[in-house]
Amino acid sequence: MKQTKFVVNGVKALLILILLLGSGSAVLAKTNDCWADFFEDSQFKGKHFRLKGPVQLGSLLKVNGENWDKRIESILVGPKTTLTVFENKNFKLTLKEMANHPVLMKSLGITKQDILEDSEIIFRPNSKVHSFGEYNFYHKIRSLKVDCVK
Repeated sequence: MKQTKFVVNGVKALLILILLLGSGSAVLAKTNDCWADFFEDSQFKGKHFRLKGPVQLGSLLKVNGENWDKRIESILVGPKTTLTVFENKNFKLTLKEMANHPVLMKSLGITKQDILEDSEIIFRPNSKVHSFGEYNFYHKIRSLKVDCVK
């Protein structure tokens, strides 16, 4: 009886282990499509690096041992990735403080949407940016987030 219990417990443990390993490889397969490539020059040329998500970089001063602050000019976004780039370090939005002063914003003709659009850009899966000059974001990227989507 004790031997039967021992064998049953061993089989249960083995099945649990197989399930865990199987689901782990499925998760790995899904996240392999979560990445973004960053290039120093337009048209996906020059020095580059790849980030696999999910990852958040509040500063680009030391990415793979190099300073990439305000150097990124073109990007490729993976098929299961959402990329958000920010003009400021630590994901801070430019003019965010101004949003707390609606009278000042109105007098300057600035809307909350203007503030958001000027501070960050969000790219959906499979996005390609040949040059950030197209977005008036030339050499402005100082922090970024690579998020994985299902």
